[in-house]
Amino acid sequence: MNKKKRYKILSLFYTQDSDPKTELIFSSDFELLLSVILSAQSTDLTVNKITKKLFKIANTPESIVFLGLERLTKCIKNVGLYNTKALNIIRTSFLIAYKYNGNIPNNRTILESLPGVGRKTANIILNTIFKKNTIAVDTHVFRVANRTNFAKGKNVQDVEKKLMKVVPPFFKLKIHSWFVLHGRYICTARKVKCNMCLIYNLCEFNEKKI
Repeated sequence: MNKKKRYKILSLFYTQDSDPKTELIFSSDFELLLSVILSAQSTDLTVNKITKKLFKIANTPESIVFLGLERLTKCIKNVGLYNTKALNIIRTSFLIAYKYNGNIPNNRTILESLPGVGRKTANIILNTIFKKNTIAVDTHVFRVANRTNFAKGKNVQDVEKKLMKVVPPFFKLKIHSWFVLHGRYICTARKVKCNMCLIYNLCEFNEKKI
């Protein structure tokens, strides 16, 4: 896909939604971090149901630590990989509370050293909280980027590198959310809704449907 077409696609997304937001529900930086950790291999809808109850009980690093592993595990048992996530959340909460004075680190290396925080989660935190021009690539972003031919890659690392190269700085803060929402509701894995697609005329997918 050429530069001009990419710019038109991004401009259309911007016109439709100039300030896209994650569908995760949170009211603090720490709540967002926990929500993103919980969202791995789970839907935002499921995570929001869990955190709605959890955050009423504990929503700070200290309160999560005091909640303890057993109670936390019970609170998040409806999310995928809940045992591993519970342990990671306890450990990460402890580090944030007592090593980083309750603050979410504004540093990729430190973020990725936290249990349960990988590159995708770090990118989301840096982008959403600290307004860094990072682009997180999840399954939706990976699918949309490849299917449309916007930024093809064999794995998420390849797609991230390509997106960082071809996306103008003005759009880097927003493209993750645009592609996530587009992949979640329009350019879905199974039933592609081409008839509802904002970028239908610009998309280079060989199997487009009307």
